[in-house]
Amino acid sequence: MIRLCVFDFDSTLMDGETISFLAKAVGKMDEVSAITARAMAGELDFYESLKERVAFLKGIGLNDAKKIVANLPMMPGAAEIISYLKAHGIKVVVFSGGFHMATDAAQVRLGFDINFANELHHKNDILTGQIGGEMMFGDSKGKMLARLKRFLGLDSSEVATIGDGANDLSMFKEASTCIAFCAKEILKNAATHIIDRKDLCEIKKIIC
Repeated sequence: MIRLCVFDFDSTLMDGETISFLAKAVGKMDEVSAITARAMAGELDFYESLKERVAFLKGIGLNDAKKIVANLPMMPGAAEIISYLKAHGIKVVVFSGGFHMATDAAQVRLGFDINFANELHHKNDILTGQIGGEMMFGDSKGKMLARLKRFLGLDSSEVATIGDGANDLSMFKEASTCIAFCAKEILKNAATHIIDRKDLCEIKKIIC
């Protein structure tokens, strides 16, 4: 029986990459998207690629960034699947290699229980192009999930994970139900279930 469900955020709960939406504001969307694609395919070290991409965001106003992330498009079925899971007594957690300003806003909209992400550094209400936080490395999600399991007294059979990219591999190792959602091949190869349709309600066929 599943008691904890952990979602990735970008391109899983949210339809796109938060950093690409932010980079568009400074005309760097193509450059950032290209790096993101390689990182999610497992071709680049996640930490190094994250620092490189965030550097492009230097100079964006903090309030402008908050407005952008407040209006990110959620994936079809996002609100419905979270309501469904919570109605079945399942805790819903979000892990993101992206940014708290996005996941915090999404938590208000979608109602998941808690989220772990990174912080965009800012000074005088301007993004500095620097970052820090809980999800900086390729294995951060796995380490955090292992801690949550110990805290909640859960074993892997009681945990489901849903993601799309290479930095979700480490959390897949901590769960018995691993769902690759519209994912890169590297993650599909590690999954117990694959969903290629862009509708999170497909998860109901797996977790019921």
